[in-house]
Amino acid sequence: MKRYLLPLAAISLLAAGCGKGGFSQRSVAGKSGVFRYAIHTAPTTFDPGKVQDVDTSDLITNIYEGLVAYGAKNTIEPRIAESYSSPDNGKTWVFKIRHGVKFHNGREVTAADFMWTLDRNCSKEVASSTARDYLSDIAGVEDRFSGKTPHIAGVTVVDPNTLKIVLDQPRPYFLGKMTYPCAFVLCKEAVVEGAIDRTSQAVGAGPFKIESYLPQQQVNLVANKDYYGGAPTIDRIERPIIKDASTRLIKFKSGDLDLLLLDRKDVYGVEHDTALKPQLQYQPRPAVYYIGLNQHEFPPFKNQKVRRAIAMAINRNRIATELLGGMPEAHGLVSPGVMGYREDYKGLPYDPKAAKAELAAAGYPDGKGFPAVELAYREGAGDSQICCEAIQESLKQTLGITVNVRTMEWGQMLDARNKNKLQLYFLSWYADYLDPQNFLSFLFCSDAKLNHDGYANSEFDALCKKADTIIDESTRLPLYNRAEDIAIQDGARIPVYYQRDPILISTRVTGVRSNLFGQLPNTTVKVN
Repeated sequence: MKRYLLPLAAISLLAAGCGKGGFSQRSVAGKSGVFRYAIHTAPTTFDPGKVQDVDTSDLITNIYEGLVAYGAKNTIEPRIAESYSSPDNGKTWVFKIRHGVKFHNGREVTAADFMWTLDRNCSKEVASSTARDYLSDIAGVEDRFSGKTPHIAGVTVVDPNTLKIVLDQPRPYFLGKMTYPCAFVLCKEAVVEGAIDRTSQAVGAGPFKIESYLPQQQVNLVANKDYYGGAPTIDRIERPIIKDASTRLIKFKSGDLDLLLLDRKDVYGVEHDTALKPQLQYQPRPAVYYIGLNQHEFPPFKNQKVRRAIAMAINRNRIATELLGGMPEAHGLVSPGVMGYREDYKGLPYDPKAAKAELAAAGYPDGKGFPAVELAYREGAGDSQICCEAIQESLKQTLGITVNVRTMEWGQMLDARNKNKLQLYFLSWYADYLDPQNFLSFLFCSDAKLNHDGYANSEFDALCKKADTIIDESTRLPLYNRAEDIAIQDGARIPVYYQRDPILISTRVTGVRSNLFGQLPNTTVKVN
């Protein structure tokens, strides 16, 4: 994704970094009604139709809303749709829009706004890769993307408060896809055309409004007093952009932040700090950190034996338990909390001897003739740096492979990933919806739009394509399990550990609601 920098809003902010005043104005530091927590990288966009990363998604879910969302119990609940139903067991969906839901500009939201939003996000002009990924099950989406039709055939306004969506065939995971930001409703008259690249265009129907944005420094949100679910209990949210983990921790200790996602390297110190430990929580997430092997950009990865050799040469247990202080080691592609996760699944083992044999069988005994490979990770991600350095060491010692570690700015890394330009890389896949389809078919089928590594296996494809259209869980889950076995044994991707977030929450803060995906919109938060 390209990086979007919005113009400075009329209300100026103090500069970030070492200048006077720090990341938030001292006049509001510690003030009740102001909730302050850092965003680790600059927002990649304020356009729900284009967002791809977790940090930016967390920000905009307080600004925009869709028909449905995951609630506190990790089940899908109505939001702007007061109800929904499927009269034909999963192919047709009818959503009833609540009366009285308003955009931030005061206009009432209707079914036509959702149709316009879906049409807009699937247009050639907007060229949203996420919309193509998440809305492709709707009949007519591909024709809309290609420009053959002015509207998505499968989306119909029945009346001002009723929206009908028809799919290409029954999809048991479709409602989960509708929780993704590309399905959040947009205000047509505010967006105008093209990408949302000004704060004045970021008009949603969520519980908070954008007040101002100072690129690379801070985003300010203010409460939407007319929110249909009731006015938020805080007045403002301040999101300073702080890339450095140590700086974030210092800011929390000094009272300049109210909530903090810790880097793993800081957990030991916090657990042994009598003042901070009572404020520490651990929250599991449906996410897996992995090593991607791009066959497009690095031809040796086309060889299954090479991929298997690399997978078996990496001591994941050491990385997860020793270097990262007790993270859950990952053996599979489907993460805990997701239907179909297998706790006892072993995957490919750490086996240096077998790894060396596989690499030799691939034509590279002891790494001879194997070209140096670049391993990329996200800028400012201390945990990722630790992992990448351990991977670099393992591949050199066990296989004789030279790995050059490279850190990349987040927007640039996303863009390179989207263009299939990364060779070896360390990233995470965070569930968009709690279904194994999101971890398997969605990423690894040979025709999957997010298959950036060129993985292809016809048996895997056949199993997933079949499972994707079966409503009965007891029938579809064994098919996904078999597909996951194939991808793991092929070394399609190397899972390293599952995510478990260490979070500090100030004693001044109450009412933070979370589910497996993270914080829910901050409508009930109180800061004393």
